[in-house]
Amino acid sequence: MGSARPRRARRANAHPRVAVIITAAGIGARFGGRRHKAFVPLHGRPMVAWSLLACEAAPAVADVVVTVHPADAPRARAVVRRYRCRKVRAIVRGGATRAESVARGLAAVPPAAAIVAVHDAARPLVTPALIARVAAAAARDGAALAAAPVAPTIKRVDARGRVVETLDRRRLWAAQTPQAFRRELLVAAYRRVRGRARGAATDEAMLLERCGVRSRIVEEGARNMKITTPDDLRMAAAVLSSPHPSPRRGEGTRVRGEG
Repeated sequence: MGSARPRRARRANAHPRVAVIITAAGIGARFGGRRHKAFVPLHGRPMVAWSLLACEAAPAVADVVVTVHPADAPRARAVVRRYRCRKVRAIVRGGATRAESVARGLAAVPPAAAIVAVHDAARPLVTPALIARVAAAAARDGAALAAAPVAPTIKRVDARGRVVETLDRRRLWAAQTPQAFRRELLVAAYRRVRGRARGAATDEAMLLERCGVRSRIVEEGARNMKITTPDDLRMAAAVLSSPHPSPRRGEGTRVRGEG
């Protein structure tokens, strides 16, 4: 009788509640156009809708918070209604930087969420399987992010543009999203890292690095691309239009360090 209760507790903690913050507050200066990038049409849907629907289809995800530019709040509410995104708990006005937008989104995450993932709306080809794998790695290791191995040869140069060294690309990874963390680690990082250091952080894993927390890499391919230019948008549309898509991203990918 006494041993049954701990087993039930372990089963209850095996699948912690996951919340996803979708960052859609950027103006997309490099992309151009009259609309902010997250709401540009992609294969018949606003770009942000693809990430929202991936979260809706991910059994691991319980809650979604979306950060948007203040001018886009009505548009975001309309997208949530149109695509019946029932997991969305809040639409939050973003800040002046990515880090400030995520901090505002984090404040709106329901208290029951134990794992908080952050995903860029500008990566619309994310899959439910990838979200689940990154969240599972974070539950196990504390912090995790999707990333792709770097293929090109990378040179480090000095201030005058002269090559200093060639870096070992076997140790180089291109960071992607989603990135997921145990909630208490992410909250602590935002409390500790402030001012210019916070504003300079280009992703959440970088914030945790400043607090001494190392994130686990979840290997993912280049298909989980970021939309930065109109050419990227056309490439993503071609992927979505393909009658014979390659295997779904996030399925069968590896967590670095696993056997």
